[in-house]
Amino acid sequence: MNKPNQLRMTVYAALFVALIAIGAFIHIPIGPIPIVLQNMFVLLAGIILGPVWGLACVAIYLFIGICGLPVFSGGHSGIGWILGPTGGYLIAYLPAVVATASISKILGQKFSGNVIAMVAGSVIIYALGVPWLKFAFSMTWTKAFAAGMYPFIIGDCVKVIAAAMIARMLKPVVTLQPQNKTA
Repeated sequence: MNKPNQLRMTVYAALFVALIAIGAFIHIPIGPIPIVLQNMFVLLAGIILGPVWGLACVAIYLFIGICGLPVFSGGHSGIGWILGPTGGYLIAYLPAVVATASISKILGQKFSGNVIAMVAGSVIIYALGVPWLKFAFSMTWTKAFAAGMYPFIIGDCVKVIAAAMIARMLKPVVTLQPQNKTA
């Protein structure tokens, strides 16, 4: 990757870190796990940035939150937030962004492929988040699913469709190659 492309991708990754943080501030507390937009931006980062840059942006987001910047849901931060009830969901963002990006690439980065990729990413988030919630609160599996997955499924479907539509518009801009103009 040449330096202009690397600089552009660095800027896009930084923008996605900011979008994920903003998505965390847009939250509706409904129990131990709030409704947030940050997962939409995590999955969108995978589609737009690809697996390497998407992973880097999510890792930076988690790092700055652990270090004390208030970027987690409701303006929270710190290692305690990672170890709390939402920790499994936050940690799941790492494999979810890589899987979303990889599946999207395999499926040709088309609208339907992006939807499938983001659904897979959402499944990964639930697959790590719900068990974490179960053990963090010593819940039964039924209660963990009731508190950590069922209330979010419809909203996540809407977020996946919205993110796929956004990706359709943004992907051509992000992948635009600089034109070499010779005089």
